[in-house]
Formats: sequence, structure tokens, C-alpha cells
Amino acid sequence: MRFESIIATRYLFALRRQSFITLISVFAVCGVALGVASLIVVIGVMNGFSKDLQDKILGVNAHIVVGGVAGAIPQPEKVADIVRDIKGVTGVTPFLYAEAMVSVPGGGVKGVALRALDPATADSVLSISKDMVSGSVDNLTAYGDIPGVIIGVQMADRLGVTTGSEVYLLSPAGTRTAGGFSPKMDPFKVAGVFRTGLFEYDNTLGYVTLDAAAKLMGYPKGIVTGLEVRVEDVYAVEEISARIEEATLEYPVYVDHWQRMNANLFAALKLEKTAMFIILAMIVLVGSFSIVTTLVMLVSQKTKDIAILMSMGAEPSSIRKIFILQGTWIGLVGTTIGFILGVPVALILKKYQFIKLPKDVYPVDYLPIRLEAIDLTAIGLSALLLCFIATIYPAYKAAALRPADALRYE
Repeated sequence: MRFESIIATRYLFALRRQSFITLISVFAVCGVALGVASLIVVIGVMNGFSKDLQDKILGVNAHIVVGGVAGAIPQPEKVADIVRDIKGVTGVTPFLYAEAMVSVPGGGVKGVALRALDPATADSVLSISKDMVSGSVDNLTAYGDIPGVIIGVQMADRLGVTTGSEVYLLSPAGTRTAGGFSPKMDPFKVAGVFRTGLFEYDNTLGYVTLDAAAKLMGYPKGIVTGLEVRVEDVYAVEEISARIEEATLEYPVYVDHWQRMNANLFAALKLEKTAMFIILAMIVLVGSFSIVTTLVMLVSQKTKDIAILMSMGAEPSSIRKIFILQGTWIGLVGTTIGFILGVPVALILKKYQFIKLPKDVYPVDYLPIRLEAIDLTAIGLSALLLCFIATIYPAYKAAALRPADALRYE
């Protein structure tokens, strides 16, 4: 009776230990899966945020800017023709930058950054026509003697105006009268309202024609601040900028491009993406620690079986492969489940965009998602590598067992 009790006790203990090992294995799989799913969603958000921000910035601004060293470009038409002939350039348009104030009758006053453009060539460089909520670029010259102005949706809401409303633009380049200095104020019609999704632009930017801006600011007719250039490959701007500089050496101009003008912003986004990858990879690392625990306990439970196999001629390398394969299998299952969870969640967030962001805090008003094959591959390989590393210690511990010691008391 006592012998049967001892056998039953050992059986129950072995059963509980096996259940405990199974439970830890489940925790390991869940830890790896949650880590991989979190990585997929967060890295997708970082990619989407960076790409969306880049597209919006490059929609409002040009890929390359050719500006005048002295403040204005001499012979802008000739310089524009030279730039158009350079390989890789798909569009060139002149612009004039100025700062003014906008007011409405009986309303408030607000500062506006005026970007004067050429309606005939602006669409070849900028995305303003695609960003229009109401009105159009053609309306800039559709009101006869009164010039038109296109403003952002945030500015329109703040001023309480819509397409067709009359506003006044005040220039700091005023005139001196007998009563003192008075700013110049011209009436404008709201030719349209645009929305980029970037609060800074939607709240402060306004578009007018080159002639209207020159008249308002008191500049000579035909003067331009610079040329905005669009290229076929946005990542080849360094090379194309060098070609433009070489082709325009005889003119006092400078050439700048979007990567250099926004270097700090995109460097910060890249650093943040790397930091988030490392932080969330810690979740996968925690799951891999569970793999270590599982395999160590499995080695302890299967000591006799390992000793018997080695006594029958099994090589230590074969024992190592068995435990490495088992731990890697746990990692593979966890990684697969992580992809099954993470990718659909990311795609749902991308399609429905139900997570909204405060417009006055973030440069975008929704949570963007962008999944890239290279990132998904890196996440999968990183998870599998961590799980593989976690199997090394238990596998070598199992292979180091001596059959005589393991079977001595059996």
C-alpha cells in the first residue's frame, strides 16, 4: 500500500510538473505573439506618420527650391527654362513669399504667410488643387479687378468666411501720409479653401497670384522670390540639386531641397522609430526568457530520457538540436500568431482611421498606418533570433549531461 502511494505521489508530481511546463510554454508563446503584434502596429504607425507627414510637406512645399541670394531671382524665366531642361525635373513654378495680415469687415485680424504662385504652372509642382475643399485655383483671377486669395480651412473657420467672401489683406509696406504712417490695405475675394491636414499650414498659409502679391507689397511687377521644382524621384534630390547648381552657376542663386530643409524633423522621426523598435523588442525578449524557463524545466524532467538516449549512442550535438528545435518551434508559433494578430489590426486602423488626434497638437489629425515588407521581415527575423538565442543555454545544458550520473539512482 505504501509502495502504491509513493508511485501515485510521484505520478501526480510528474503530472503537475508537466502541466506547469505546458503553462510556461503557453506564456512564452503569448509573450512572443504580443511582442510581435505590438511591434507590427507601432512600427506601422511610425512609418505611416513619417510617410504621411512627408507627403503633406512635399504637397505644400516643393522638392527643390531655387532662391535668389539677394532676395529675388534675376531673370526668373531664363533660370526656369534652364532648370526644366535638367534630367529628373518634372515641373517648375515661380513663387513669391510675403507676410501680411488678413481681416474681415467687422471681424478680427490674423497674420498670414502669403505664397504667391502662378496658377498656370502651380499644379505641376504643388498639390494645392488636390487639397481644395471648396473653390479652385482658377478663381484667383475670376473676380475681375478684385484679386482672389486661397486660405486654409482653419483660418477660414477662425475668420468665419467661405468661398466668395470678401477679406482685406494688410501689408506692412504701407505709405506715409500727413497723419503718419498707414499700412496698405487691399480687398480680396476668398477664391477657395484648402485643407492639407497639417494644422500649421491650414491655419497660417494663404495663396495669391504673383501680380496681386507684388501690388500689395509694393514690389516691382514680375519679381519672384524663387522657383519651386518638382522631381521624378524625391529621394534623388541631392543629385538633382547638384545638377541645378552646376547649370545655374552664372546666376546669384542658391539651391536647397526638402531633405536638407526638414533634416531635423525626419531625423527625429527615424530616431523615435528605432527607439520604439528597441523598447517593444523587450516584450519579445521577455517571451524568450519564458522559453529558457520552459526548456530548463524540460531538461530537468527528461534527464533520464536524455541519459538513455546518450547511452544508446546519441551524440551531444543531436541532444542540442532537439532542444534548440523545440525552443525555435515555440518562437515560430509565437511569431506566427503575432503576425496573425498584428497585421489585421494594423490594416483595420489604416482603413477606418477611427483613432483621431487633436488637430492643434499633432501635424496630422488621424493615426496613419503604413506596413512595409522590410520592417515586417526585420520584426519576424528579430523575434526568431531572440527565441533561438534563448534556446542555447538549455540545449548545451542538456547535452552536457553524463549518463552515469543521471541514471545512478534510477
